Parts: sequence; C-alpha cells; structure tokens
Amino acid sequence: MNHDLKAAVLRRCRRMEIPLVGVAGTGRWENPPFEPWMPEEFYPQSIFPLARSVIVIGLPVHLPVLATAPSIYYHELYKTVNTLLDQYTYRLASFLNDRGYPSVFVPRDGYGSIEVLRKNPVAFFSHRHAAFLAGLGTFGVNNALITPEYGPRVRFGSVLTAADLPPDPLREDDLCTRCMKCVEACPAGALDGRDYPEGLTDKAACAANSADLARRHISPCGICITVCPVGEDRQHYAPAGGEEPRYRRAREHVQRYGGL
Repeated sequence: MNHDLKAAVLRRCRRMEIPLVGVAGTGRWENPPFEPWMPEEFYPQSIFPLARSVIVIGLPVHLPVLATAPSIYYHELYKTVNTLLDQYTYRLASFLNDRGYPSVFVPRDGYGSIEVLRKNPVAFFSHRHAAFLAGLGTFGVNNALITPEYGPRVRFGSVLTAADLPPDPLREDDLCTRCMKCVEACPAGALDGRDYPEGLTDKAACAANSADLARRHISPCGICITVCPVGEDRQHYAPAGGEEPRYRRAREHVQRYGGL
C-alpha cells in the first residue's frame, strides 16, 4: 500500500482547508457491515472499474446558517458547499492522475432535481456510505452520517482511484444518542425512530416536502440535521440554533426574505 501517496493526499487536503478526510478500500463494499446493503452496481468498482480506493472528504454546514432552514440563507450555503465538494474532489482526482494513478471524482448529487428524485429516488453513488466505510462517522436515526466534529451537519464528496491507499479504520463507537429529536421535528414525518438500516427514510414524503420548498426557492429542508445534539460544532457556536430570543429573532428575520 502506498503510505507516501496517502500522506501527500492528506497534505493536499490540508492546503485546501478540507477538515475531514478518510480512505476506504473498495473491498469494504464487498463485505457489507450491515444488512440490507446496496446492490453491486452501486459499488465504486462497478462505476469506475480501476478503483481500488475511495477518498472521502467532508465539509461542514455552519450551524447558525442551518438553524434558519428552510431559508434562502441555507439554500445558498447548501449550493456553496456542494460546489466546493465537486471542485475539491475534481482537484484531488487530477492530483492523483498527474502522479500516474487513474482517478475520477464523483459529483456530490447524482440526480438532476427533486422532481427527478421523486420518480427515481436513488442517486448512482452513496457518499454517506462511502464516508461510513472510510471511518468518518456512524449512521443515526435520521439516516444521516453523524460525525464527532459536526454531528450530521457535514456533506461529503468522493474520489475513486486506482491507487492502493492504506484504509482508515471504521468507527466502533455509535454516535447517535437516540434522542429522537430528528423524528419529532421532521415536518414530513419521514422518520420512524428505528435505527438505520432497519428504519429507512420515507423517501416519497421527504421528496414531496423538498419539492414544495424548491418551488418556494428555500430548499433543502435540513431540520433533522439541525436539531441533532451531537457534534463539537454545538459547543463552538453555542447557543446558536437554540431558542434564546436574539437567535430566534435572527432566524425569523432571515426566513421572511429571499423566498416565497
């Protein structure tokens, strides 16, 4: 395994100010950590046959902005983070290609729109499962990947590479507290309170709510990840996102403008 190359990738990520980076070998998809698991056509080596490793990066979603969701503020932050993920993973893939290792980036969202997702509610690659297999977090009742640093308030992008990189260990601790705040707060009633993967998001209900927000230009929803109590970012921003009057006033102000 190429330890020196992994060290170079990590240095590159630090220069790009990427706070979360993990690596998974493609063999981990072939040995499912839980059931049910995804079909083989969703494996990285099915999408890019030369793939031997998957590099996953994560960027945080800033809690005070997320706490205004649904709003134009979070809508723009969501787009910004997605754009950065696509740019960074493209640059990492190019970095590896320049060193002789065939590599490709995977776009953050593998679907065209919410309306497309309502008809075919599956993207062609799951970044959150890649992040799980790269040791960046564990799944919560909200079906999102929870990290120690940012709870579920982080978005992921992936690079599929022919480089044989040392994998990071999977997390053994379960980060979800089962507080059920996400279940209670979901405006679509899309969460049933069971642990993932037994309890799966009602994709139709979630997508219908997202489609309504999209028509009002204030998608995505974001409430289930806003209320999650896990993450060091809660201490960093405390008490942002809470019910202290000045934060509530700020949230209500933002929500009045920019959308329908």
